[in-house]
Amino acid sequence: MTTETKSTPVSKTAPAANHIVSLRDDEIHVSESLWTLALRRLRRDYLTLIAIGIVLLLGLLSLLAPVITDALNVSYTRTDNPPFLPIGSQGHVLGTDDLGRDQLARLLYAGRVSLTIATTAAIGSLVIGMSIGVLAGYYQGGPLGFVDDIIMWFVTTLNSIPTLFLLLIVASVLRAQQSALQSSVVVLILILTFLGWTGTMRLVRGETLARRELEYTVAARALGASDTRIMFVHLLPNIFSIIVVTLAIDIGSLILVESALSYLGLGVRPPTPSWGNMLNNAQSFFDRGPHLVVMPGLLIVITVLCLYIIGDGLRDAFDPQASKKVA
Repeated sequence: MTTETKSTPVSKTAPAANHIVSLRDDEIHVSESLWTLALRRLRRDYLTLIAIGIVLLLGLLSLLAPVITDALNVSYTRTDNPPFLPIGSQGHVLGTDDLGRDQLARLLYAGRVSLTIATTAAIGSLVIGMSIGVLAGYYQGGPLGFVDDIIMWFVTTLNSIPTLFLLLIVASVLRAQQSALQSSVVVLILILTFLGWTGTMRLVRGETLARRELEYTVAARALGASDTRIMFVHLLPNIFSIIVVTLAIDIGSLILVESALSYLGLGVRPPTPSWGNMLNNAQSFFDRGPHLVVMPGLLIVITVLCLYIIGDGLRDAFDPQASKKVA
């Protein structure tokens, strides 16, 4: 009796059980965070990179003002030089002002003051606006909705007063207490901080309203997370990219506000130089020293323009809809 053994044919197209299928490189998609994508987009935005470089250069030159003035043997307070020396004079690259003070030294020290005031006030108003905005947005419409009502009533009332009049009133009040504050720079920082947070507050409130009912927020609430943890651990980090954009734009805006107040004589008081009060002091000598008006005005324009370009570039870089455009 013959026993026949039948073999089962193996399909040539079916892979073996232990066969590993490899994907081509173009089929592998690596998940990237929003910050990684934003940095990649930012590296391709040459205009924004140039603007960042200019702002960093101006900040570095202002920070190194004592070193630079010592190396050039000039001072922003010394008045033993001839007044109204033009640009390119020997020993004075940018000339001298009406009192014989070196213009380059004054511009460098004025940059320290103007950039410090704008940056400090922008960060301070940003912190206040973030904190109040996330509180108002999170509690809006709930059992504690009166918190949002009170905040919005106060903000609406504050915004109904013309900004210039409000600045003049607060500046006059704080100037009466300036002897206790010891510095017009401190006064100006306080003014700009406590009057500049409302725009950030409205932005953060709107973003909080849009995100408080998303899945990750609902999940955190279901797991027993406190309101404070949800607001400051789950909500704020997810709108931080928008806050970065706001910070860049606010610094540029506050440089203009500081310059305007100093130009009106309500900002930084001489002999402390700022770009604004340098313009104010030079307006009477435009016919004798036009460089005294042109140089601080040019620095204000360049700095503010670069900060607006940076803000616009950061907004595009953090745009979630731009992810499809990145190769």
